[in-house]
Amino acid sequence: MRKLIFLLSLSILFINFLSAQKPIEQKTEINRINELMTKSYERGLFNGNVLVAKKGKIIYQKSLGFTDETKKIPLTKNSILNFGSIAKQFNAVAIMMLVERGQLNLDDPISKYNLDLPKWSEKVTTRHLINYVSGIPRLENGLIVPKNDDEAWKILKKTDTLLFEPGKGYRYDNGNVFLQRRIIEKITGMTFQDFVTKNIIKPLKMTNSVFDAKSDYKNRTSCYDMNNVRCPELEFISGWLWLDINDMYKWIEAMNHNLLISRKSFETLLNNPYAKEEGGSLGRYYEEDELQRHNGISYKFETILLNDMKNDIIVILASNNLNKVYSLGHTIRDIMLGKAYEIPKKSVSQVLRKEAFTDLNKAIETYHLLKKTSGKEYSFDNPSELNSLGYELLRAGKINESIEIFKLVVKEFPKNPNVIDSLGEAYYTNKQYDLAIDCYKKAIELGGTQGNAEKMIDKIVKEIGK
Repeated sequence: MRKLIFLLSLSILFINFLSAQKPIEQKTEINRINELMTKSYERGLFNGNVLVAKKGKIIYQKSLGFTDETKKIPLTKNSILNFGSIAKQFNAVAIMMLVERGQLNLDDPISKYNLDLPKWSEKVTTRHLINYVSGIPRLENGLIVPKNDDEAWKILKKTDTLLFEPGKGYRYDNGNVFLQRRIIEKITGMTFQDFVTKNIIKPLKMTNSVFDAKSDYKNRTSCYDMNNVRCPELEFISGWLWLDINDMYKWIEAMNHNLLISRKSFETLLNNPYAKEEGGSLGRYYEEDELQRHNGISYKFETILLNDMKNDIIVILASNNLNKVYSLGHTIRDIMLGKAYEIPKKSVSQVLRKEAFTDLNKAIETYHLLKKTSGKEYSFDNPSELNSLGYELLRAGKINESIEIFKLVVKEFPKNPNVIDSLGEAYYTNKQYDLAIDCYKKAIELGGTQGNAEKMIDKIVKEIGK
C-alpha cells in the first residue's frame, strides 16, 4: 500500500512538473502567413493590403506600408486601390445579368446595337468580346493609348479591318472591355457606372468603391516605383472601379454564392471555350483544382485574387508598389493547403535595376560582388529575378542592355529553357534572327517553353523569307 501511495505521489509530482513547463508553440496557418507577409514587407517585397478567408470567414487581414511615395500615411483596410484587369469582371458580370433578364443574346452580332461601327461589327458577337477573341482593332499601340472614351471611339470607327477572324485568335485587349460597357449602356439607357452602382455595388453594400477615382478622393492610394517616384495619373477609357480589399472580398463571395448571377452564368465567364489556356473575363480557371486566378496590373498597382472553390479559400493581395504580389498570393494558398513553402529572400533585381538603367557594367559588377558577399541573403537561386530585369529593360527600349542581362541569367542558369527563350526574344527584337533561332532551338532541346520557341522559329522563318 505504501509503495502504491509512493508511486501515485511521484506521478502527481511529474504531472505538476509537466504542466508548469511552457508549452511548445505550434505555428498556425495565421502565424505562418503573418511571418511571410511581415518579413516580405521588411525585405521590400510587398507594400499593400492582404486578406485571407476560409469557409466564409476572414482569418487574416493586414495592411503593410504606405499610401504613396511620401511614406507618411499608412495603408489601412479602407485604402482603395486600382485593381487593374480585375475590374474587367464587373462589365462581364453586368453582361450576364442582362442575358439572364432576356435583354441580351451573347450570339447576336454587336451591329444590332447601332454603335456606328464598321462592317466588321456584323461578324463580332458579345460572346467574342467577353472571351477576348473578337479580333477588333487595338485601342493601344505601344505607349500610345486613348486618353478618353471619345478617342477610343475614333480608333474603333476609323479601322475597317479585324486583327483576325472572330473566334480564330485571342487578344487580351481593352477594346473588348470598352465595347462591353457601351453595349450595356445601349441596352439599359444608363451609364455603365450607374448600372453597376445600382445593380451590384449597392446590393452588395460595397461602401468603399468608386469609379475612376481622382487623386484627392478619400482613402485613395497612389502607386510608386522602387525609386519612390509616383506613377502618372491614369488617363484612359472610363469605367474602372477602385475598391478596398473588403469590397473585393464581398464581390468574390457574391460570385461564389450566386447572389448576382446564376452558377451557369458564372461558369460561362470562367470557361473560355475558344482559348481555354488563356482564360477570359474572370481570369484563368483551373477546372481540375476548381481554382480561379486573376491578376491585374496598372502602372505600379498590382493585384491578385485566388478563389479556391474546392477548398473554400480566398486569397487577395493588392499593392501600389508592383512587387511580389503574384508569388506571395500562391505561397499563402500553399500555406493554407499545408504545403511546403519558403519565405522569399531580398530581391536581386531591386538592388540592380537603377544601375542597370544608367551603367549596365556597374550593375553586373554589383551583381557578382553581392553574390560573393551576401549570397544567402538575396534571391540568387531564382532565375526570374534577373529575367524580370531583362524584360524591364527590353520594354524600356534598352535592347542591348536587356541582351546583356539575359546573357548573364543564361550563364547562371544554363539548363533553364525559359531564360534561354527570353534571350531569344531579345535577339529577335534586335533583328539578330540567327542568334534568336539558336536560342529557341536550345530551349526546345532543354524541354521547351510550352510551344513558344517553336512558334517563334516559324515566325522568324516567315519574316526572313519575305
